[in-house]
Amino acid sequence: MISKLLQQARDYEREKRQEVRPEERPCYHVTGSRGWINDPNGFSFYKGEYHLFYQYYPYANEWGPMHWGHSVSRDLITWEYRPAVMAPDKDYDNAGCFSGSALEINDGRHLIMYTGVGKVMDADGKELHYQTQCIATGDGTDYEKYSGNPVLTAKDLPEGGSPVDFRDPKIWRDENGKFYAVAANATEDGNSSILLFESADGFDWHFANVLDSSTKELGGMWECPDFFELDGKHLLTVSPMEMMPQGLKYHVGHCTLCISGTYDKETHSFRREVVQPIDSGIDFYAPQTMETPDGRRVMIAWMQAWSNSRFVPRGVKYFGQLTVPRELSFRDGKLIQKPVRELETYRRDPVRYDQVEISEETSLEGIRGRVLDMTVRIQADGKFEEFLMKVACGEGYYTSVSYDPKKEALCIDRSHSGYMYDIVHRREFQVSPLNGEVTLRCLLDRFSMEIFINDGSQTATVTYFTPQEADGITFSAQGKATVSIEKYNLSFE
Repeated sequence: MISKLLQQARDYEREKRQEVRPEERPCYHVTGSRGWINDPNGFSFYKGEYHLFYQYYPYANEWGPMHWGHSVSRDLITWEYRPAVMAPDKDYDNAGCFSGSALEINDGRHLIMYTGVGKVMDADGKELHYQTQCIATGDGTDYEKYSGNPVLTAKDLPEGGSPVDFRDPKIWRDENGKFYAVAANATEDGNSSILLFESADGFDWHFANVLDSSTKELGGMWECPDFFELDGKHLLTVSPMEMMPQGLKYHVGHCTLCISGTYDKETHSFRREVVQPIDSGIDFYAPQTMETPDGRRVMIAWMQAWSNSRFVPRGVKYFGQLTVPRELSFRDGKLIQKPVRELETYRRDPVRYDQVEISEETSLEGIRGRVLDMTVRIQADGKFEEFLMKVACGEGYYTSVSYDPKKEALCIDRSHSGYMYDIVHRREFQVSPLNGEVTLRCLLDRFSMEIFINDGSQTATVTYFTPQEADGITFSAQGKATVSIEKYNLSFE
């Protein structure tokens, strides 16, 4: 049964969606129908379609009581809106339906596991929030919250666990059909732990073990955990809050980490081996993965940063978008990310330049646009001090990507991109050449750029709000840089 709050949200979506013209949205990145979105949720394949839910507040371009928005796709690239599926309409989630995940169960229903945030008043009239894990089931359009909610509460936490910060369950099934879920939980010592839970049927849950903890040097609260096996390794991905910077490896504040290690399925113990950033750009948080029917592990994330999210550009009718889905692999101790291969079917109008020598700022014929897939290969031969590429150029606007071969550092800078607030605009990180060159595959989509570096061994994501008529792309170098370029327009008509 659809609650009054959910029906209100669906009516509002239907009424307001048409107010956002297609050209005001990206072409192949998911946005909300209207209002605000953040974390991707419930990323899964069900009844022949990819389902993608997200944290959603339809009534304003700012964070509010969280609903779940909904989009579906058959190819992970073009998405259709579906009505919102959850609203904060129960006592246990009346302050918000927070992040979670989804999968199909034996009876054919789509099962969602999510965090319910409940608020109560104490004896002094102070509002208190608590977080529990809840279940909803549905048919891909309409969902009903489980009568036994919440299924995990403070009583299921290990000693020292916080009932206030206990969230973001990621659910999966093993080869024997047993259900597992990881969730994030704050601890009394200022750290947080990733807790593992198990269930025989997806409804009755029990604590199994602590997989890993933040141990202070890797931030405080870890959010949005995911845990999966990939190419012979088990990977735990988390989104830490309050990270301290470490050289050019980690920046301060909210980050994302991939922790690789070994997992003993009998004892449910995980041994950490290598920790690395997932994305080194400005706008990337809360990634979630799924396994496609053909066996690929695919990840998507919120293409925004909490530190910048209060500064909404004037005139926009929605705020927040998600990254392009990324195929994952694990090779030589590194997480490898590439845009899903389905994107290549939308390529048009190839333009290629081979071994072009660049010095003064240069525009190349056929290299421009705001919706494209472009790969730039820079020879790291010591003949230049800096290589600079500008995208979305025009009338004083641009976003730049520069490479310093002596420092082996890449820098993205959107200071001139039209985002007129004193927020994070510049980020620098280490990039070493691979086989004598630095390769940048750049996906542009009206309001963003995702860079896949050296065959996906590193990535950097940035959003911007440059006017769409600024569609120039230029290249320059201090000294002489030799570059090769392959560029495609992306067409979705």
